[in-house]
Amino acid sequence: MTEATIPGYTYGAAPRAPISLEELRQIEEAALFGEEDRAALRQSYDILKDQIEEILDVWYGFVGSHPYLLACFTDEMTGQADTAYLAAVRRRFGRWILDTAAATYDQAWLDYQIEIGRRHHRTAKNQTDGARAAPISPYRFLPALISPITWTLRPFLAKKGHTPEQVERMYQAWLKSLIIQITLWSYPYIKEGDF
Repeated sequence: MTEATIPGYTYGAAPRAPISLEELRQIEEAALFGEEDRAALRQSYDILKDQIEEILDVWYGFVGSHPYLLACFTDEMTGQADTAYLAAVRRRFGRWILDTAAATYDQAWLDYQIEIGRRHHRTAKNQTDGARAAPISPYRFLPALISPITWTLRPFLAKKGHTPEQVERMYQAWLKSLIIQITLWSYPYIKEGDF
C-alpha cells in the first residue's frame, strides 16, 4: 500500500505547524539529535521496510495486552475494540515507521507530527476514521510508550547482519527521534503559550 492509498494519511497536506523549523531544530539540538542520527535513521530504512508488519504485530500485541492502552481504540458504545479503527491506524503507523526512518524532518514532516498529536488529543481524536473510541489518548502514555516502541525495535534493526555498533547507532537515533516526535505530539496537550 502506497502512502497515497492510506486513508487519513495527510503527510504533505496537514495544516501548518504552530511551531517553526527553527524551534524544531532547537528541540533536536536539546535531544542531542544530529546529522549522524539522520544517517543512522536512513540506514534503518532499508532494514525495516520489509519488516513493517512484524514490527506492528509486536507493537499491537503490546497495546492489546494492556486494557488501559486498548481503551484508546475501544468503541465506547459497544465496549469492544474497534477493529476498523485499529486497522486504519495500523496502516498509518506502518507508514510512520518509514517516515521516521526517511529522516527528512522538514516542514511537511513537522506539520504532520503536530497533526498526529491532534489525533491523539480531544481536538481531533477519532475524527479521521469516524471512530467512537475514547475522546483522548491520555497524555501520560505518550512519553511512557517511548520505551516499549524503541526497545522492541532493536531486534528488528539487528536482523540484517549489521555490527552491534551500527545497530546501537540506529537504536539511539530512533530513541532520539521518538523523543522529538513525542515532544511534538504533546503540543495540543500543553496550555497555550507554555510549549
